[in-house]
Amino acid sequence: MSKQVLCECGHQNPEGTLLCEACGNPLQDVSSQEILTMRYEGGARRSQTYTRTPIDKVWNYFSSVKVGVTLIVLVLIAIAIGTIFPQEVYLPPTADPNTYYKDTYGELGQIYKTLGFDNLYSSWWFIILIGLLGLSIIVASIDRFIPLYRVLKNQRVTRHERFMKRQRLVSTTVVNNPDGLMDQLKGELKKRRYKIKEENGNVLAEKNRFSRWGPYVNHIGLIIVILAGVCRYVPGMYVKEQVWVREGETVAIPGTNDQYYLKSHKFILQTYSDKNKKYKQTLEQVGTVPKNYQTNVTLYQKSGEAILGQTPKLKKIEDASVKVNHPLVFNHYKVFQADYRLNQISSMNFMLVDKKTGTDHGDFSVNLFDTKSTYNLGNGYSIKVLGYFPDFYFNSKNEPDTKSQQPNNPAFIFRMITPDKPKGEVAFIGIKKNLEPLGKNDYAIKFKSLGFKNMSGFIVTKDFTLWIALIGAIIFLIGVAQGMYWNHRRMWFQRKGNELWFAATTNKNWHGFKREMTPILEACGLEEPIDQLEEKTKAEDNERRTVE
Repeated sequence: MSKQVLCECGHQNPEGTLLCEACGNPLQDVSSQEILTMRYEGGARRSQTYTRTPIDKVWNYFSSVKVGVTLIVLVLIAIAIGTIFPQEVYLPPTADPNTYYKDTYGELGQIYKTLGFDNLYSSWWFIILIGLLGLSIIVASIDRFIPLYRVLKNQRVTRHERFMKRQRLVSTTVVNNPDGLMDQLKGELKKRRYKIKEENGNVLAEKNRFSRWGPYVNHIGLIIVILAGVCRYVPGMYVKEQVWVREGETVAIPGTNDQYYLKSHKFILQTYSDKNKKYKQTLEQVGTVPKNYQTNVTLYQKSGEAILGQTPKLKKIEDASVKVNHPLVFNHYKVFQADYRLNQISSMNFMLVDKKTGTDHGDFSVNLFDTKSTYNLGNGYSIKVLGYFPDFYFNSKNEPDTKSQQPNNPAFIFRMITPDKPKGEVAFIGIKKNLEPLGKNDYAIKFKSLGFKNMSGFIVTKDFTLWIALIGAIIFLIGVAQGMYWNHRRMWFQRKGNELWFAATTNKNWHGFKREMTPILEACGLEEPIDQLEEKTKAEDNERRTVE
């Protein structure tokens, strides 16, 4: 249990209190004549009082303003680093992150990728950094808010003599009719919307105390904004995915846990015509410019559970036309038309021939996005797919591999099963490639033609964190206005025999406070207060000039 400090007025103060919470009496520097620091009203801050246990040391560390500023700077540096090169989520859909950064940005790009900066905002260390910043804000706010609130709540009207004398603005006036003067003072103060409290014939006039809570309202707003950023990594709170759909294809919408599906019926592209004189000159310079592109789609929802490996039963929700800036909206999701590709390879057509006789033993078509394991040509002839490489290349081991799942350079390893070759013969087939890796074959697969389809690129989004961040930003701005446009102003008027003592303080804007105060004191015939800080500064300047 913490020690209590007993003041002359009888009030029990928590250990570490600098000014009595009730009367304002200085409890530590009793003999000093320095102007009192009223920033936290002399309240007992935990970080300035307890330093013994490990918990105290952790608390004191995170309550430090220097630590908070350092964390803010580190977060800003990390955010800046994340903008040097594109994050992985913003790379072109067909790009391979493992090679894209080096191929595009050279060695710096490779270092950027190696250090993990390509996924910086979802990295563990960035989330920890944001968490530490949030912890610092919370600890610093609690450390300062609670003692400040206690002192302002417990303050009395009658203040200690040392408290009055050590305020920045003070004056003493001899008065003949203190009761009438106090009534006049209260009337003048109420005109300027001061709250009046009386005790033993003394008066405390206070205004705009709420402005003292502005920084803490700021901190609440910042915490909510940080919380919104962290919530983006909570499943179901934030989705931003890209999906490509070919005409006639039905795919699961990413981010919906395979609950919703999208079927593309037709992609439509409209361009500006060079027959229009307004566009002719521009089109001659830049070429074809899209006027509108859209995809006619159908949205489905899964109904019931599907057996593994089978297409689930789908229930039609709606037909829609997805255009640029006109997304398909459903159940908090938005599907935007983001990109397109015309005449993309969708299938390759082959035929099996006898190399000696040239006899055609059947044709087969390979869907590059849904490859079968076996193609039966009839009469004992069939083709088995041993390997499929959508974006073929030879890796570092000189083995066939694929850069991506997009069929940019499709290649296959086929086994040709025939009546006279029941074990089959192996052929490696690609664009302008027809190899026989295991020796000379009697049969060959010949390329016939390509099948093309248009593809639509969609961005799927869902964001439950946006409103959280917006609320946090609004609260933050309220705190900024609260602390910037209002000032906490207080005046104490105390009787000492035939004298009226006056003291005043504000947390900021002393010039404006003096302008407001002067007419009040003049109207009541009180002495103009002395600004002890200005007097001290002048005395130090005169002393320095004398020495020089």
